[in-house]
Amino acid sequence: MNIADGIIMELQAERVSARETLSRIPDDQWGFKPHEKSMGLGQLGSHIAETFTWIDSIVENDVFEMDPTAYVPWIASSKEELLQTFDSNLDGMIAKLQGQSDEHLMGTWKMTMGGQVAMEMPRVAVIRMFMISHTIHHRAQMTVYLRMLDVPLPSIYGPSADEQPA
Repeated sequence: MNIADGIIMELQAERVSARETLSRIPDDQWGFKPHEKSMGLGQLGSHIAETFTWIDSIVENDVFEMDPTAYVPWIASSKEELLQTFDSNLDGMIAKLQGQSDEHLMGTWKMTMGGQVAMEMPRVAVIRMFMISHTIHHRAQMTVYLRMLDVPLPSIYGPSADEQPA
């Protein structure tokens, strides 16, 4: 097994709980946010789905210049659009990873902002930290939002308090 195969297996395992969590966003709570500094629930879910598109830059380039003033986050207009985009973007990431050599994934990738290095590490570390762990963090954040709205939480790494085995 190579590095890409291991990452793909992890993505496929995470897909199940991430998709189930996204599917629980109540249609009438798309804009809910627990604090004025927080993202809205629909925006948070959209960010999770959008994150998987970053793989193109990581695999295809050695350096990515991030311009925060030009970045416009994608925000789904409905749960249906969110879930379709999540599936499509994750499938695209998996397809992009297939066939990537260990040598390439261990190669250095750099993100700069205003010409200054913001991040520099092997591609595999960027994929794990900046994409996979990032989406796991936001999925956990989303479960707090859902709990505040009294939405039953799905099982993620074991049964939730709402889905205890009988």
